[in-house]
Amino acid sequence: MDIWKYYAVTHADHLVCNPTSEAKLEELVNLLPLQSGARVLDIACGKAELLIRIADHHDASGVGVDISSYETEVARQRVAERRLDDRVEIVLMGGADYDAAPGSFDLAMCIGATWVWDGYVGTIEALKKIAKPGGLIAIGEPFKMHEPSAEYENAEPGLVANLVTHAENVAIAVNAGLTPLYAIVSSQDDWDRYEGLQWRAAEAFAVENPDDPDLPELLARMRENRTVYLRHARDTLNWAIYLFRAPG
Repeated sequence: MDIWKYYAVTHADHLVCNPTSEAKLEELVNLLPLQSGARVLDIACGKAELLIRIADHHDASGVGVDISSYETEVARQRVAERRLDDRVEIVLMGGADYDAAPGSFDLAMCIGATWVWDGYVGTIEALKKIAKPGGLIAIGEPFKMHEPSAEYENAEPGLVANLVTHAENVAIAVNAGLTPLYAIVSSQDDWDRYEGLQWRAAEAFAVENPDDPDLPELLARMRENRTVYLRHARDTLNWAIYLFRAPG
């Protein structure tokens, strides 16, 4: 099935499409040292909730880019509902394909989609070019709390093989020339809510759409992910949104 349809269905009840609570997201927004009129870029913006909150709170403008037509449709609706059409643009496009002029944004973000630039290090380097000298960079990235089991690595080799610790995520950014300003780390409750809402949404979709041709694959994928989370990821994997200052 279309992978973006899968995420649209399983994240139907999510306003924030990552394991960060709305309260923590609001904390991040309030902490951002942005002036009125600041320009913000959000790569893989999803439903654009973070971008919308930043634009509203800081009187900023910006661009949200996402490859999923499902998510950009919702994002545009939410922008219109908040009456931010004149300040927030939503673009349907792969994040790496968006042509941002060097140093053109006061804040450049990629929250939970560092695959756009082939990983965390590639994302840091890409956002360094996009952010103004001395501007802000925000990246959402998982990390490991301890060494993963062999079973977990076999279940999700692409993810697990690249996991480093929270401290190492920060050190990698420092070595790339960024200055750490803050980090918001998810709790167990944040994770359980993020995962649990996916189970609920998929099962509700199954009841409401019993004849959907993608239903068997969708449920199989969700249930497999549920098993991996409960058996392995819940005690091993965590997540943080890192806020950095770009080199001056």
